[in-house]
Amino acid sequence: MPKVMTILGIESSCDDTAAAVVRIDANGHASVLSSIVADQADLHAAFGGVVPEIAARAHAEKLDLCIEQALTEADMSMSDITGIAVTAGPGLIGGVISGVMCAKGLSLATGKPLFGVNHLAGHALTPRLTNNVPYPYLMLLVSGGHCQFLMVHGPAEFQRLGGTIDDAPGEAFDKIARLLGLSQPGGPAIEQAAKQGDPKRFKFPRPLLDRHGCDMSFSGLKTAVLRTRDKVIELGGGLTKQDQSDLAAGFQAAVIDVLAEKTRRAFRAYPTDAPRTLCVAGGVAANQSIRVELEGVSISEDAAFVAPPLALCTDNAAMIAYAASEQLGTYPDDLTLSARPRWPLDTSQPAMLGSGKKGAKA
Repeated sequence: MPKVMTILGIESSCDDTAAAVVRIDANGHASVLSSIVADQADLHAAFGGVVPEIAARAHAEKLDLCIEQALTEADMSMSDITGIAVTAGPGLIGGVISGVMCAKGLSLATGKPLFGVNHLAGHALTPRLTNNVPYPYLMLLVSGGHCQFLMVHGPAEFQRLGGTIDDAPGEAFDKIARLLGLSQPGGPAIEQAAKQGDPKRFKFPRPLLDRHGCDMSFSGLKTAVLRTRDKVIELGGGLTKQDQSDLAAGFQAAVIDVLAEKTRRAFRAYPTDAPRTLCVAGGVAANQSIRVELEGVSISEDAAFVAPPLALCTDNAAMIAYAASEQLGTYPDDLTLSARPRWPLDTSQPAMLGSGKKGAKA
């Protein structure tokens, strides 16, 4: 591969169809020339969450349009592209297949090399794209489907320190929003409602803070909010807007406390001779209250704090293109590239959530 690269990225692992063009110069510095994201919020709103079949069909309809728009915005054609990077997993398998098949078709038609990228690696390497953070660094990857602490030692060397043993925070935010009658996606709705709420009105648990290590759990917290909501409805005959805000604020405060304490513990695994940096990425990292708390933890740990721009926290294709450029030593793939619903970053450790015929979940 040439030193100067222009990579087309494709992302379709959940409910955002994305394409981007990223230029890597001779010094290894990256520039995002275009980043197009077509969300599906309107398609799933009536169902209170993402419907995999609807998402897959929407990806198939929008992928070529997003790619065309990304090329146009970057003032490029396929002849200017060095390689094609695509999310090959993990994610909703219908969406991942849509992206992989589209990328294969482009690769076959143009002769451009194909790079299958782990979606989680895309998030984990985003601080390198946006801030050129040196290895190693501590990464909190917190999104709708995943939550784990990683020591990122290199472009393909990820050490998992801990993670959620059940619901991911983003999933919990969506479910709590539905319980409270708030809109989807749940993360922004909870954050907005919490601004008018009293986080101390309801006492919610902080799961696993009594257990050593960096593992987390959010399922019990979700159940506690459900039972409290039901009691409020029973006593008051319904939920007022203030009840919604107070419940949202209490839930969000519990999540923040868990993430903050587990982050402090994760710092204990940091190599003593390396500059300390905490990076956060993933959709939940767009929550400003969470960012502020984690930045405070970083200051107390004498560490730098890096949070990508909001547009690069949520799912996007720029991170996929950049991850491919970082991981060139393991590429390229060929037309046998398979879509993977499960694909853990650290395969040296037992699966957090168990395994099945499709492999380890996380």
